[in-house]
Amino acid sequence: MALPRGPRLRTGAALLLGLAGCAPGLPGPGGGAPAASSAPHVPWTPPAPTAAPPAPPPAAGQVPPELAQRLKQLTAADVVDLALRNNPTTLEAWANARAAAAAYGASRSAYFPEVDASASVTRVKTAATAGRVAVTQTNYGPSATLTWLLLDFGGRGGAIEAARQALISADWTHNAAINDVVLQSQVAFYNYVATGALVAAQRVSLEDAQANLDAAEARRQVGTATIADVLQARTALSQAQLSLETTEGTRQTARGALALALGVPANLPYDVDSVTAPVPVGALGDSVDALIARAVRDRPDLAAARATAAAAAARIRQLRGARLPSITATGDGGFTYIVNKSGGGSNYTIGLGLAIPLFNGFGREYSQKQAEFLADAAQAQQRSLEQQVTYQVFSSYYALQTATRSVQTANDLLASATQSDEVALARYKAGVGTVLDLLSAQSALASARAQVIQSRLNWQTSLAQLAHDAGALDAKGRADIRLAPDTLNENPPR
Repeated sequence: MALPRGPRLRTGAALLLGLAGCAPGLPGPGGGAPAASSAPHVPWTPPAPTAAPPAPPPAAGQVPPELAQRLKQLTAADVVDLALRNNPTTLEAWANARAAAAAYGASRSAYFPEVDASASVTRVKTAATAGRVAVTQTNYGPSATLTWLLLDFGGRGGAIEAARQALISADWTHNAAINDVVLQSQVAFYNYVATGALVAAQRVSLEDAQANLDAAEARRQVGTATIADVLQARTALSQAQLSLETTEGTRQTARGALALALGVPANLPYDVDSVTAPVPVGALGDSVDALIARAVRDRPDLAAARATAAAAAARIRQLRGARLPSITATGDGGFTYIVNKSGGGSNYTIGLGLAIPLFNGFGREYSQKQAEFLADAAQAQQRSLEQQVTYQVFSSYYALQTATRSVQTANDLLASATQSDEVALARYKAGVGTVLDLLSAQSALASARAQVIQSRLNWQTSLAQLAHDAGALDAKGRADIRLAPDTLNENPPR
């Protein structure tokens, strides 16, 4: 039995309200996880982990075959090569450059006509009317449409030029990323080698401390030294052992930092060839003005900033052209077939249109002003980067000069400390020196060894930094900077 109209309306309204009250909650990401936490102070619970495919072995395919054979003796050039292959920074910059190239290619399509093809099938049935019978007919056929921008006043050219300059900027940014990775890998390499040299120097210091303890015990046995001398020598030995263990831990940290720069896992079983690491130390042969001029000319990040400013200027041209008339050619054509009838019919339309922008609420004008202000900002950023480049080269230049002098001073310090230690040990063994004099001389010698290593590290990293800042660091890690012949009387730590 049908309900009266009034009860039916009330029943329908009640049903709609019931459905509205049963509206579903916020959807979750799946796996039984809620859409969001239940309260601001409650952390969200992620979905249950799903079974993942087994991970490949660490560093699989990341080391080229030619380097895998000497993975335990990587040279500085090998380190740079590996870093450029694996470091995500270069991979990201390269992908961005290729994306910019594709965008430039897409922008150039504005010079060509746009042609689209389509096909359709239509079933038509007319109703029977007085004097006419119902007709059923099926039509089908292909068609094509052409649109071609023939002429505008700079809008198309400005868009293409902006894309071209964006591509140039992305390519220069990729080059800058390469230089940054080269510098990062070189600094990590030199730091790892220097830490290894410091470990070797501290092992020598540990041997010296053991020799001092043996001498103190020998003197105590013959009655020329006290137990205090032996205890002081033993304390110095323990301190040398503790310093060695601490530096060995630091070396592992430096090894992990180098692996990070290489873009490989920190537990990859690799090592470096520290024998080929030293570079002859020499004074700079280039002036700071020449290096600054070279940096302003060759720095890839500065070239990228110039291209970005040029792209911003081209964007003004594009938006200015959007305010001017344009001429477009259009055309479409097709052929229609009728089922159960022979032949068919063709149709086409050809048009030439003139578009004149008149008014859109001043949107085009404001867009052009925005582009002009952004172009001014891009030029200001370029000038700011030029000043930063000048400062970086200036600072790196004098940092390298200071590091060069420090190497000489550290070498002289090591020579004096070595002689002082030898004299103190001989005097102590002869019974005319005290254990405090011996331990003091040994401490000064250990400090001198560490300062020689640190000064060498500072010089190598300062040279790499100056080459990077001056735009003189190539993709092989070579610094194209003139240095005077090595005239320093270097005494490597023993």
